Amino acid sequence: MSTLSLHNPLPSRTAAKAVFAGIWLAALLALQACGSMQPTGEGGGASGAAASALNAFRAEQGLSALTPDPQLEQAALQQARYMAAAGRMEHTTGWGKDFATRVKANGIAGAAAENIAAGRMDTARVLNTWENSPPHRRNMLDRRFTRFGLAYVRDGKNSDWRYWAMVLGK
Repeated sequence: MSTLSLHNPLPSRTAAKAVFAGIWLAALLALQACGSMQPTGEGGGASGAAASALNAFRAEQGLSALTPDPQLEQAALQQARYMAAAGRMEHTTGWGKDFATRVKANGIAGAAAENIAAGRMDTARVLNTWENSPPHRRNMLDRRFTRFGLAYVRDGKNSDWRYWAMVLGK
């Protein structure tokens, strides 16, 4: 007959948090790999049509065009994926990372801003929604910004529902 000896039958809080974080990360990675969680084609959202519409809006206000940027697009896609996995729209992730922390972690320096949205929207509608919202409009018309990244992720349960993120930067 063998016996099992446990020196510490209850895991420490730190160990429990680490296990929980590992499970949460594995779940997010699984959701990310799911076919229903795909970004748009052609640059994750910063397609020619999106850039044209955004830059036409800026030109109407006498501002220079923004250039689609893969680094900013990756940051936008990261946020869109988080929101889709969480099933809610917010700027802070479940890991406690606010926008400033995420921007820095993605190697984005200087001034930056983020617009987010969720709903049954195509590119034209989400840009129009932001144009008509004073805080989002202000971000889109900020003279400091020269680049942008735009991405969305479809909801895993309802493919008509999209979680959008746009990151603007210098």
